[in-house]
Amino acid sequence: MATFLHRVAHWAFRRRRTVVLVWVAVLAAVFLGAVNSSEAPEDSASLPGIESQQAFDLLDERFPGTEADGAEARVVFVAEDGQQVTSTDNRSAVDTLVDEVADGPQVAEATSPFDAHAVSEDASTAYATITYRATADDLTEASKEALTDAVERARDAGLTVEVGGSALETEPAQGIGEVLGILVAAVVLLLTFGSLAAAGLPLLTAVLGVGISLATITALGSVLGFSSTVGELAMMLGLAVGIDYSLFVVSRYREERGKGHPAQEAAALAVGTAGSAVVFAGLTVVIALLGLSVVGVPTLTRMGVGSAGTVLVGVLIALTAVPALLGFWPDAVLPRRDREGRRRTRSRRPGRFGRNRNSKGTTPTRTAGTPWGVRWARFVTRRPVAVLLLTVVGLGALAVPSLNLRMGMPGAESKPTTTTERRAYDALAAGFGPGFNGPLTVVVDVKGADDPAAAVTGVSDRLAGTEGIVSVSPPHFNAAKDTAVVSAVPSTGPASERTQDLVRTIRDERPAIESATGAEFRVTGTTALNIDVGQKMQDALVPYLAVVVGLAFLLLMVVFRSILVPVKAALGFLLSVGAALGAIVTVFQEGHGAGIFGVEETGPIMSTMPIFLVGIVFGLAMDYQVFLVSRIREAHIHGEQPGQAVVTGFRHSAQVVGAAALIMMAVFGGFMTGGESMVKMVGFGLASAVFFDAFVVRMAFVPAVLALLGKRAWWLPGRLDRLLPRVDVEGEALTRRAPAPYDASGDDDRRESVTV
Repeated sequence: MATFLHRVAHWAFRRRRTVVLVWVAVLAAVFLGAVNSSEAPEDSASLPGIESQQAFDLLDERFPGTEADGAEARVVFVAEDGQQVTSTDNRSAVDTLVDEVADGPQVAEATSPFDAHAVSEDASTAYATITYRATADDLTEASKEALTDAVERARDAGLTVEVGGSALETEPAQGIGEVLGILVAAVVLLLTFGSLAAAGLPLLTAVLGVGISLATITALGSVLGFSSTVGELAMMLGLAVGIDYSLFVVSRYREERGKGHPAQEAAALAVGTAGSAVVFAGLTVVIALLGLSVVGVPTLTRMGVGSAGTVLVGVLIALTAVPALLGFWPDAVLPRRDREGRRRTRSRRPGRFGRNRNSKGTTPTRTAGTPWGVRWARFVTRRPVAVLLLTVVGLGALAVPSLNLRMGMPGAESKPTTTTERRAYDALAAGFGPGFNGPLTVVVDVKGADDPAAAVTGVSDRLAGTEGIVSVSPPHFNAAKDTAVVSAVPSTGPASERTQDLVRTIRDERPAIESATGAEFRVTGTTALNIDVGQKMQDALVPYLAVVVGLAFLLLMVVFRSILVPVKAALGFLLSVGAALGAIVTVFQEGHGAGIFGVEETGPIMSTMPIFLVGIVFGLAMDYQVFLVSRIREAHIHGEQPGQAVVTGFRHSAQVVGAAALIMMAVFGGFMTGGESMVKMVGFGLASAVFFDAFVVRMAFVPAVLALLGKRAWWLPGRLDRLLPRVDVEGEALTRRAPAPYDASGDDDRRESVTV
């Protein structure tokens, strides 16, 4: 692997114009494809294999011509100053709104609260239901404006009017996540490298990779079903891994130049060594992302495929575009003192036909104190037991809240109070009870019943008698009279654990109800759907972990030629993910410190969050594992004792790994500036997981374990050693064949540095 990548980098350095032009041409081609592509689809809510989806499918089949996902607006009226909505003036304003909206071009039905008995007991609150023939995405601006104009006129009449539902759902406030992440990354890179060029190169290549990936996802959106969510995730991951992969190559290039290698050979050695780590780190990320397909949720599968493609683009750019750009400006990425030293050396040259014999052929060496990574590694290797215990106990304590994890999907209750949806939600809960916002839709199939009407009545009566049900609506039959829909309102809110227990109770009692009535029924609706999705995610978590960790274990065993090192990597990953999940539960479910992060409403954790966090963080954690431990193994196979190899590995990689982690945290944390709770949760979870993995697991847990294991860490049975392929991530073959460093300011180097 190292030898092959060494040749690739040599070629890219020599043919730098060609390489850059090819990448620019690829960007232009996919950009044209994106411009001419069809509009990206919205995320599909289809989740095969769960009861709620089966009920939705039955509704589509038995109620033809009506869309189960058609747009709906629930207009909530609240009388002010202790008045009643049933008063003459208020009633007139409500009726006027309903009449005006009913004439809309896409409106299927507009039901007055006074006809549907949708008035609270104290007559302070009422609601009108507006249903549309089109989905929320297909509503025209004219339809939306007609509704908003009618609402404003009702408000002018003295009523408090808010609108819930999907028809006028507001977009969450856009944060400055991308910009903030790039700015922080630029500062971290500048402080790490001390060079604008060295800081700018990883940013430039990351933006190039993200641009190509986003344009490709947009161009293939209509064909492969890539939605805007896929693009958002790809952008977040593309920025993070794109900067990090280029960062490691540039850092190794600077190191090789410091040893006296000419620019072209230094670039080739950097790609052959750090680039090999990039390849295998990228493969672990790809495995984790593609592994999302085992969950069985189409949306997650598409998100995984799109993001995996983005990571692959980032790897290819790090292996080809980075050495090509280094060929244009080979000295620009070096530290200022080294650049000045090289200029002074050139100024002492005797002329074109001679060479200064007094030059020792190396760039000036800097005298500096011991790097913090070395000091820290020495501290850990001298006290491995104490550090290991403190790390495990600390992360374990942070993970304890994750045992109380409750999963669901955020609704209007998680939106900021500045939105009309949230205010409508609160008004309905105050006027009709907390369960009113999460009714259960029961689809009753009476195709095989002798008396369909009696069978539906029997199901309704049994539902009404269930503890936790406040009311049951009259049944609504289809044209064939073989299917009916009943709405049951629970006494608790949609995110309540008691509501989840209620749904399970109804389903557990279903065999007895169906036997007594002769009818079959399924429970669905938004509340039941969220419960089913959460259960599906929970059931898929263990198989997903087994697939991802198993494949990554094999990959790491090939990379490090060890059994214990991959085991250590897996255990460290579980510690960091457990701590991150515990932090999420603490803030977003239990509400501790929620105000600091702008979380206005706590509740269940988004159903897809745990498995999503596991997939993304596993791949990113293996990045640090490969980059850090490969340098430790490189020192070990070159003859150093295990403890000293840990110190050497930290000398060369700790600062860069720390900078890479800070960049990822900035990119992920920047998404917390958005207005949507779900986006904040994703950003917080990923940023905290990166912190725990990079600064606790990799910087403390890993060196402590390696120090305790000693040479046993690199043990591999002889038979397995012969079976596994040799990939040479450490570049041992390059060390044997690489030419000895020579005068970095000589004529050969000067020819490589010609301005083009």
